[in-house]
Amino acid sequence: MLVIGLTGGIASGKTTVSEQLDGLGAEIINADLVGHQVYLPGHRRL
Repeated sequence: MLVIGLTGGIASGKTTVSEQLDGLGAEIINADLVGHQVYLPGHRRL
């Protein structure tokens, strides 16, 4: 399995690249979204 991590500043093209990879069949995990969800009420914190 190949794992690719996209990093970069605001407006650097991360979303564009992830959309292209998604179009090619890649599994996309948005770590920013996951991080925000952790802080929602009812989520366990370690």
